[in-house]
Amino acid sequence: MSDEPKILVHRFYHEVWNRADEAVARKILHSEFKFRGSLGPERVGPSGFIGYMRSVHVALADYTCEIDHLVTSGTDAAARMVFHGRHQAEFFGVHATQRTIRWAGAAFFETREQQIMSLWVLGDIDSVKAQLGASGQEPF
Repeated sequence: MSDEPKILVHRFYHEVWNRADEAVARKILHSEFKFRGSLGPERVGPSGFIGYMRSVHVALADYTCEIDHLVTSGTDAAARMVFHGRHQAEFFGVHATQRTIRWAGAAFFETREQQIMSLWVLGDIDSVKAQLGASGQEPF
């Protein structure tokens, strides 16, 4: 069994999300990449994802994703995650509080040909809203 899905997931979080490395994103995300995050509609392709990533990094300084547990099977992977960042710009209708917020989530990956084809993330958005004191607002 190949370690490729595991390697791709680690690169995705450590290089792409945590360092906001757009060049790596364009290299490891398939041209037809489909991303469904907890914070909005589906994004397609590396450029669609990069726009989403930029908006999260604007709202949350020092945004970081930590992998708590990673399981792979064939070309698929699933991860239990912890996300955190300092609230520095409007997020869920709440102006910057400079508080660090932290929440849990799960991520489900499909890979093919040494690239990530799709990712579906489920994050504890209720926890995010509670930490910000937000109501039913959209994130950005």
